[in-house]
Amino acid sequence: MNSVLNFSLEEGKFLVKLARQSVEYFLGTNKYPPLPQNYPPKLDKNMGVFVTLSTFPNENLRGCIGYPYAFNSLIELCISASIKAACEDPRFECVKKEELYDIIFEVTILSPMIPLDQNKPYEEQIEIGRDGLLVVCDLYGKSGLLLPQVATQWGFDKKTFLREVCRKASMYDDCMNDRNCKFYRFESQIFKEVSPNSEIKEEILNERNI
Repeated sequence: MNSVLNFSLEEGKFLVKLARQSVEYFLGTNKYPPLPQNYPPKLDKNMGVFVTLSTFPNENLRGCIGYPYAFNSLIELCISASIKAACEDPRFECVKKEELYDIIFEVTILSPMIPLDQNKPYEEQIEIGRDGLLVVCDLYGKSGLLLPQVATQWGFDKKTFLREVCRKASMYDDCMNDRNCKFYRFESQIFKEVSPNSEIKEEILNERNI
C-alpha cells in the first residue's frame, strides 16, 4: 500500500457515510450540503477520490464519478463526487430517493498519479489488484480511467486491463503503442458498505501478477 494511503477504517467510514448523506441531502433539497462542522482532520488533505454506487444485492453499477487529481480537500471532493455519481453519470438517470434503500456506497481514495515509462513495457510496471490506470491522449482530447477494483472484478490480466483503459478513453485497443498517449498508474484505498446504509468495511484487493 502506498504510504500516502494510510487512512483508518474510522476515516473511511466517515467518508462513506458522508457520501450517502450528501446524496440524500441533494435529492431532498436540490442543493449541495454544507461541510460537516466536525470531521477527522486528515480528510482536509488534498486527495483524488471516486464514489461508486452499486445496486444491492447483485452489485450492478448505478453510477461512478470522481476526481483523479487532488485539487481540493478529500472531504469536499467526496461530497461533490457522490452527488455527481448519483445524478450526473451520463450512463444513468439520476438516482431516485427510494432507490437509496437498494444502493451500496463505495468510496475510493486515490494516491498521486505515477507516470509509466514509455521506454519500458507497461505490463512490467503494473500489478493487477494494486494499480488503477489512467491514460491521457492530449493530442486527441481523450482520457480514460479504470479503478483497481475493475480489473479484479472482471478478472482482467495486464494486457486486457491496458486495452480496456484505452477503450474507456474511446481510443483504439492498442493505444498503449501510441507515443501521444501517456499512461499512469495509481494505488487506492477502498471503503464500502456491506449492504445499503449498514456496516462499512475496507475492501482489500488481491494483488496478482498476471
